[in-house]
Amino acid sequence: MFTGIIEEIGTLASVEPLPGGETRLRLQGPLVVSDAHLGDSIAVAGVCLTVVDLPGDGTFAVEAVPETLSRTTLGGLAVGDQVNLERSLRADSRLGGHIVQGHVDGVGTVVSRHHGGRWVDLVFALPRELAPLVAEKGAICVSGTSLTVTTVTDDTFGVSLIPTTLAATTLGEAREGTAVNLEVDVLARHVARLLQTGEGVR
Repeated sequence: MFTGIIEEIGTLASVEPLPGGETRLRLQGPLVVSDAHLGDSIAVAGVCLTVVDLPGDGTFAVEAVPETLSRTTLGGLAVGDQVNLERSLRADSRLGGHIVQGHVDGVGTVVSRHHGGRWVDLVFALPRELAPLVAEKGAICVSGTSLTVTTVTDDTFGVSLIPTTLAATTLGEAREGTAVNLEVDVLARHVARLLQTGEGVR
């Protein structure tokens, strides 16, 4: 479980193909590994992954299966790319963002970027099947970052980024065409499933 409050921007140090289509990613992230252990969860660009190697040099390794690579932006990463990183939520921590699972629902792309002074308005293309799960003033997770939705249509949504978010996350460098991982509010996901199946709380 995560909050969507990015702790640091990491850098992809290496990509190693593994048998069966899996891939091992090694990332530079000295803050998130400062108290990490093997088996811990770290959100990488909003994707919950398990630490499989900690060599003690400020890097950590995770492994992604074909399903993860095909359904997120991780399959398109190259050495040197930057990603948002967040350690899993501690039970005694403040919940500064919203409940984030690290389970990506789809990939979106930036369709416009507008400077409004010190802030930036971004509009993202949204997979149509996710649109009913996104609400104006609701929460959405974009590449691991908890954000408030400012506008929503049948196939887009908008957010406004303050200077802190621009500086502390990879969204500060997002331009038209940039792909991002999207995770809708977990409550919306489960309510939609209940309505779809016609089952309610009995």
